[in-house]
Amino acid sequence: MNQRRLAILDDYQGVAGDFAPWGSLEERGVSVTVFRHPYASAADVVAALKDFDIVIAMRERTPFPRAVIGQLPQLKLLITTGAANASIDLQAADDHGVTVCGTGGSPTAAPELTWALLLAFARNLTAEENSLRSGIWQKTVGFELAGKTLGIVGLGKIGQRIAGYGRAFGMDVLAWSQNLTEETAAAAGTRKVSKDQLFSESDVVSLHLRLSARSEGTVGARELRLLGPGGVLVNTARGPLVDQGALVTALHEGWIRGAALDVFDQEPLPSGHPLLTAPRTVLAPHLGYVTAESYRAFYGGAFEDVIAWLDGSPVRTLTP
Repeated sequence: MNQRRLAILDDYQGVAGDFAPWGSLEERGVSVTVFRHPYASAADVVAALKDFDIVIAMRERTPFPRAVIGQLPQLKLLITTGAANASIDLQAADDHGVTVCGTGGSPTAAPELTWALLLAFARNLTAEENSLRSGIWQKTVGFELAGKTLGIVGLGKIGQRIAGYGRAFGMDVLAWSQNLTEETAAAAGTRKVSKDQLFSESDVVSLHLRLSARSEGTVGARELRLLGPGGVLVNTARGPLVDQGALVTALHEGWIRGAALDVFDQEPLPSGHPLLTAPRTVLAPHLGYVTAESYRAFYGGAFEDVIAWLDGSPVRTLTP
């Protein structure tokens, strides 16, 4: 039996082994290597993975465009955690005979993190904790969500959960996306409005669109100015949905009240990045899907994908 090599990528916390029995693959002729650190370039990806038959990618942490896939001659199976991955060129994979599979995920991890960030911003929890630890008792005045207006950009599965959270907190909930219908909005307990209305009427705008060529840059200087000096932007979807330069300017010049962010144009966020020193922010290192429940679905599903492929019957395949 020919020995196959499997790479688990971007295991930042070193926990992949806790969520699936990878060692048992040795009995199937598969050796497993875990990579914990991000790659600096596409060339580094190719150099690290050129001898691997199977690669498991954690979400979009490592992109697989055509230029990379074409330089991985041994690659036969590429697994992404989650049911979709915009950073994998599925057509290129198909052209090179690479099977691509996905996994399940947690429906609640990202929405809960979204609400945690919003609450942390509203009550200045990061600043207050830092002050408390330095000996200062109460320094800021927060604000309540009840009676405020929540605008949701993208009313899919996550956006609908956020709408429910907003209603539970006594907020009026608006929604917009390019293909949103009034019926879908009403079923989620929201009111469909235009994009300009959403940004101008909302106290909080939360983004829940998938990243695509159409959605990139959905929020720019115009939208941030419409949101206004009392408005808060929450982004737990994808960094490029927002014009980052415009957002940094908005924060420094006071166009908006502030931003709560879990996602960025560059990840991991490099030291010296302008958002790290921008005022009125709550920042998290893309924790939206980082829960035990989510990782159990991701790594457990990836393990199932490997077994099914080895048995000649791939599951959860993704096609162009």
